[in-house]
Amino acid sequence: MNINTQVSTSKRILLASPHMSDEGYEQEYVKEAFDTNWIAPLGSNVDGFERELAAKVNVNAAAALSSGTAAIHLALKAAGVGTGDIVFCSTLTFSATANPIIYQGATPVFIDSDYKTWNMDPLALEAAFEKYPDVKAVIVVHLYGLAADMDRIMEICSRYGVTVIEDAAESLGSFYKGRPTGTIGQFGIYSFNGNKIITTSGGGMLVSNDEVAVEKTRFWATQSRDQARHYQHSELGFNYRMSNVVAGIGRGQLKVLEQRVQRKKEIFEFYKNSLAEIEEITFMPVNDWDQPNYWLSCATIEGDITSIDVMNALDKANIESRPVWKPMHLQPYFEKYDYIGADVSKMLFEKGICLPSDTKMTNEDLDYVVTAIRKLWRKSHV
Repeated sequence: MNINTQVSTSKRILLASPHMSDEGYEQEYVKEAFDTNWIAPLGSNVDGFERELAAKVNVNAAAALSSGTAAIHLALKAAGVGTGDIVFCSTLTFSATANPIIYQGATPVFIDSDYKTWNMDPLALEAAFEKYPDVKAVIVVHLYGLAADMDRIMEICSRYGVTVIEDAAESLGSFYKGRPTGTIGQFGIYSFNGNKIITTSGGGMLVSNDEVAVEKTRFWATQSRDQARHYQHSELGFNYRMSNVVAGIGRGQLKVLEQRVQRKKEIFEFYKNSLAEIEEITFMPVNDWDQPNYWLSCATIEGDITSIDVMNALDKANIESRPVWKPMHLQPYFEKYDYIGADVSKMLFEKGICLPSDTKMTNEDLDYVVTAIRKLWRKSHV
């Protein structure tokens, strides 16, 4: 991979930003869309992106949509979730995971994380089923590219006959025991937002081995327009389809997915090795069965120096970093809904930090970030 040698201190080091291929794959597909005048939704790029991504993750079908949020929404609808239904949802996530539950008039119950995976705790999930045995669906998140403990989660959900939706928005390119995340439950979703491991500028994908269900989501996503000469709609529809131009970007980005995962892994390992002497820093867990995409390099901070202290020091050095997601059950909008767990997610939020993980970062950039962090610890021991 080519390395940019721009000096770190002359620019802000970003958390994660779009990274187009050096080969210009994206421009070729976008040019084709312009040359053929297939700019609006639908076209060869949309069809190709669906087909190529489905092949990449080894599923039967995929629907290219306007966002990962739209994909979660339609997955819930395909699972039959409606007014008054209960949906279990990982609490440590971005609000886009939980919002579609409300769109469908359903009630979320938030499930805590465990330390082993930073994802949905199977013990908390088991306790939630004991309290709410009549559940329609479970949304499990693969946070920061780390796979949840899917064998245990699937065993519990299968016992109760509940549909599992994998929010793999952050984990395209990750594997759980050799299987791509997003392909283990009945439905999986990916996001191609600007900060994701590959991007279409905005967009998402719903995947499943249930081809009939995926075809139905395409119908709903295209305003549920019936096959008739006139405009006829027998069901509620949504304007959720991906444009042919955006899909062209996605097709080009898909060609460099493995390169991006490799660079993300190099970044994570650099941080972990370079900061190993600071005992107060513990990096996110990578299990033997987990092959993550290392979307963001995250850690928790113990002791007198807090994660906020580190973020402030990095910001002064013109380096972007962020807290770990604030759990949904602590959010003002969602705090009225039930939560099952032991506050592991709360601890991860309070002590967690996401370090810059941009695949365009140079080795000099990485050194600069590590130097800024080490400097903070040296000052504290003077």
